[in-house]
Amino acid sequence: MWLRTWLMPEILSFAILIITGLYIYYKFYVFNFWRKRGVFYIKPSFPTGNILPLVTGRTSQAKFFRDAYEQYKNHRLVGIYMFHKPFLMVNDPDLIRDILAKEFTNFHDRGIFCNEETDPLSGHLFQLPGKKWRNLRVKLTPTFTSGKIKQMFPILKETGDTLAKFLNDKAQSKATIDVKDIFSRYSVDIIMSVAFGITCDSFNNPNNEFRYWGKKIFDPKPLWNVLIFWAPQIFDLFSIPYTERDVTNFFTKMFKDTVEYRESNNIIRNDFLNLLMQLIKNGYIDTDDKTINSNDKKVTPNKLTMLEASAQAFVFYLAGFETSSTTVTFCLYELAKHQEIQQKVRDEIQTMIEKHGGLTYNALNDMTYLQKVISETLRKYPAVVVLNRICTNETKLDSTNVCIPKGTPVIIPVFGLHLDSNIYPDPEKFDPERFSEENIKSRHPYAYLPFGEGPRICIGLRFGLIQVKVAIISALQKNKVKLATNMPTNLNYETGTLVLMAKGGVHLTIEPV
Repeated sequence: MWLRTWLMPEILSFAILIITGLYIYYKFYVFNFWRKRGVFYIKPSFPTGNILPLVTGRTSQAKFFRDAYEQYKNHRLVGIYMFHKPFLMVNDPDLIRDILAKEFTNFHDRGIFCNEETDPLSGHLFQLPGKKWRNLRVKLTPTFTSGKIKQMFPILKETGDTLAKFLNDKAQSKATIDVKDIFSRYSVDIIMSVAFGITCDSFNNPNNEFRYWGKKIFDPKPLWNVLIFWAPQIFDLFSIPYTERDVTNFFTKMFKDTVEYRESNNIIRNDFLNLLMQLIKNGYIDTDDKTINSNDKKVTPNKLTMLEASAQAFVFYLAGFETSSTTVTFCLYELAKHQEIQQKVRDEIQTMIEKHGGLTYNALNDMTYLQKVISETLRKYPAVVVLNRICTNETKLDSTNVCIPKGTPVIIPVFGLHLDSNIYPDPEKFDPERFSEENIKSRHPYAYLPFGEGPRICIGLRFGLIQVKVAIISALQKNKVKLATNMPTNLNYETGTLVLMAKGGVHLTIEPV
């Protein structure tokens, strides 16, 4: 006790010395990065830079970056500090095009956490950098051709029929439904079936283990989710995984067991799992799609390991489970507020189903107004509110005097762009006609980025859109939705989440037409 009391002043002095040293280092070295390069920057604070509201969970990523964009959008480039790291926020659509497409060779990585040794499930297409990403992208591209998706359509249709029956039953009693909960069940049933070949029947068994793990992954974790995007080196420094061990063990075992069961029983099914099994066995996917280069088999002959394939199934699960269900949730919320738009969607659904003799892949593609409605939903509520890139080679952007140093992370504020009144007049208004052919042509193509753009555009966007369309059709073909009592007409967003989520959920009343 006496020794501890004697040492306390020394420990306190040492701590003060370290903090003072760090403060001086930040103030005169770290926080001078953008000033020295002549880039306008937001004044930072020690030690979190500009992101204290994100670290503490006081604000959502969506609001944080929209506010930053709105306040400084007259600057084409804006310097931001995330802890000790300088980031460059790019506001100008021309410069965004340069980074995502024209100068892609210098901005091909996302710069977020990926470590296949400490976190095997992080080694998937979304997070992988460099050559590994490119080789895997080439392998997986045939998976998402229109031909392959058409083959998977019966699985989506079957799950859509189950959803429709569930909602039709709810409508008879004019029930109030938790939209996110119900469409999460739909999404997990589709993804588990297509990616893992497993039937989990979430409508009759809503608390099944597959939904449990999905919810666990997307639980709000403000600090953890800030670190994976803005300070991923922390995970490498301490050799810790982002994905919890229990999650990794569950998904890798489930994937391995399912693959082995199919192989031993010679089961072939038109789904994503079957295509991954081809990559494990052969190193390529058989395709009759003439748009796919047949030489791709020779370019990337390496086979996927079981663990690498597990990671691809895992990211397919993540993307399909969360982003699709949130998009449907926001879409139905807006349709509940705008009954005239909802009726127009319903009329088109019924017309096209009658024309094609049922809900077919072609009927879906002919629903042009539904596509406009979904596009407007993704404008107003993009699942991913920012895009990340990292400069892999020192690059001078055209029409600027700024030379971006190698290793500098870049942020593209998607949510800010989508709600910019200079690009989308009256941006809070839900207006599907923004996506008429004429209006699309009149806008800068890089002012709408719900799936990203360039070579790293979301590979599964077509599958995701079909999944969303089937869900909306299943909900509205025979029913209508209205705002539930006490449901606000303006939404706030959850903090500490990886994707955009409505705070408090979305509750609607469903009834027969």
